[in-house]
Amino acid sequence: MSSELISGDGRVHVKSGLMRESLVSKTLNEATEGGQIRRMVPDVSFIAIGGQSIMDRGAEAVLPLVETIVSLRQHHKFIIGVGGGARVRHTYAIGMDLGLPIGGLARVMGAIEEQNRDILVFLLAPHGGITFIKDHLQDLPMWLDGGMIPICIGQPPYHFWEPPPLNGRLPENGTDVGLFLMAELIGAKRIVYVKDVDGLYTADPVVDRQACLIPDITAQELMDKNLPDLPFDRELLRCVERSRQLRGFHLVNGLKSESLQHVFDGKKTGSVIRASVERNAS
Repeated sequence: MSSELISGDGRVHVKSGLMRESLVSKTLNEATEGGQIRRMVPDVSFIAIGGQSIMDRGAEAVLPLVETIVSLRQHHKFIIGVGGGARVRHTYAIGMDLGLPIGGLARVMGAIEEQNRDILVFLLAPHGGITFIKDHLQDLPMWLDGGMIPICIGQPPYHFWEPPPLNGRLPENGTDVGLFLMAELIGAKRIVYVKDVDGLYTADPVVDRQACLIPDITAQELMDKNLPDLPFDRELLRCVERSRQLRGFHLVNGLKSESLQHVFDGKKTGSVIRASVERNAS
């Protein structure tokens, strides 16, 4: 049955809730707030592995984490994402020295992350590890049902269209943001950031012995605190507040292999950063 056509104002419209409206209308955007969102893979977890915090440490940090992932695979489905680490910082330094614009810096970062992705693919290949390129998103259900472990990079697909940062010259949308956006897109049930800290602290525990662990906090509260440094992209907090499906994330210490296991066992570990207000996505 064909869609109903409406005329009378000199134009012909396909009847819908958005006809005769401007897509930049504030009123229209507010009217689209509700409605059901269907999760693509609702039984899948996302594990985001830090580049500098984990991968740059080599076998001592990476191999025990790989063993934990292989163990978890027996009872859970998940996707792994990874950052570029120190090589990204080196590339940024060269790019800024050459005067590259913000979009150019964002574009070259993804190629660096692919090196760490390939390392994990080789290590996990005997257990189903495969390369996950964003263009093959539609293949995810097949891979996951086949017991595979898709591994991707985290750089958001802004590339040359990276929004100008509020301060400085570095892209605000880094690996942590990119992996959160991917997890939100596919409707994952959780995302866990694996770094080299026991969780979120009031200050850097390496330099401040008075720093205290923050086991649970809202993204808005953390933005209001405006801490001088965070173990993840600051823009990630705004993503959490705006998301429709993923309403928070875990932060655990990947140097302690039991930490990741505890998350999947439902035990309290690390820190949880969540949205300040629950939002119904169904």
